[in-house]
Amino acid sequence: MKVSFERADDRVAGYLAVEAGTEIAVRDRVMRADGLVVQLAVSRLSREFTRDTAIEQVDTGPGGTYARLEEAGHRLASFTEHVGARMPTPEEASLLQLAEGVPVVTVTRVAHREDGVPVEMNDMVLAADRYQLSYEWAAD
Repeated sequence: MKVSFERADDRVAGYLAVEAGTEIAVRDRVMRADGLVVQLAVSRLSREFTRDTAIEQVDTGPGGTYARLEEAGHRLASFTEHVGARMPTPEEASLLQLAEGVPVVTVTRVAHREDGVPVEMNDMVLAADRYQLSYEWAAD
């Protein structure tokens, strides 16, 4: 787990509805299950929401980033996910210990407050042979 800071590029700025160049907190994680790396996840949040909070620490405490956002008054109301698939980069294949020819699933999740403001984007890379994504929603 690493925490760093960067300037939002055009892609990040678009998802977070901020101007390119806005200072962003970055939480870069390698997720494991039973000792095996199964997911790479990089969350990005505007420092407007993270400055002087535990979100900028390696250990965010119980409930993680979303709990800290809600404690700061940013009530989460919805999430949007953009799902894709591709072949891994050499670094991703190494970190995920993928056999040759195994693709990855990519998910970009955006968390929105009750007023629709995006507060976090999370880029995830999942080993395609170790994940099944399931979604359920009302048919209105």
